[in-house]
Amino acid sequence: MYYRRKILLALLEQLGGKLDKISLQKLLFLFTCQQESASFHFVPYKLGCYSFQANADLKTLSTYKQVSDNECFWEIIDDKYYFPDLKKIDKAALKNTVSRYGNLDRDKLIKLTYTNYPYYAINSTIADKLLSEDELNKVKIQRPCKAETVLFTIGYEGISLEQYINKLILNDVKVLCDVRKNPVSMKFGFSKNQLIKACHGVGIEYIHIPEVGIENDKRRELKTQADYDHLFMYYKEHILSTETAKQQEILELLIHKKRIAFTCFEANICQCHRKHLAESIAHMHGFKYEVVHI
Repeated sequence: MYYRRKILLALLEQLGGKLDKISLQKLLFLFTCQQESASFHFVPYKLGCYSFQANADLKTLSTYKQVSDNECFWEIIDDKYYFPDLKKIDKAALKNTVSRYGNLDRDKLIKLTYTNYPYYAINSTIADKLLSEDELNKVKIQRPCKAETVLFTIGYEGISLEQYINKLILNDVKVLCDVRKNPVSMKFGFSKNQLIKACHGVGIEYIHIPEVGIENDKRRELKTQADYDHLFMYYKEHILSTETAKQQEILELLIHKKRIAFTCFEANICQCHRKHLAESIAHMHGFKYEVVHI
């Protein structure tokens, strides 16, 4: 079993075995804030700090009959005791979390996280019901608001869905342009429907543009930079040279939305076609903006 799932089960154990889903997310967040290397990452979602990975793990544990999914609650049904399996430092952090915050009801936990970590309240649908005017102002100034028109590119290799979404938010990206030919990933969160849900939940538009992607069979046996360079030569000659109308559409989208991002897998921009797509558009008539790889 993944260690992070043991943390979820141990947290439920320490809280009496049953907890509403919103409170669990908030307590898990407060626990991870005490870790040197966080087991889960979070995004500013509709009700504050939210981990897509934690929710997916709990659903998996439900499938394995280790927890019960009761619509609004998670309840542990596994007979095994998981707390002893945790690292000493995590045991202490978990005990501290439960001791300090375990008796707070859902609304108090939400308010606590909003006031102490206002960034995570920027997309909240209930902040105005729980916070004072001064507290709301602290939330508002956490929301990035940038006027410059920028064409971004971003890869998701090596980072979690939450880290990836936070990069988009902090750069005030308005539209995520998925430039993969086939938007399917073995990595959690990065297949098309998962990515659409995550983006829409934080106010980012998602568009799939398969016309400027590269077929999967062309991406096999890429071992050296020379292999990638050969592939990108093909890409420029056979795809970018023919998909000029689609590139014009993308440029018009950039002009209209101001801050858009191309996305694909590779972290190394020199090993991803999004670099060459961005450069191609940057050379089009009417382009006078910055290209930034994040």
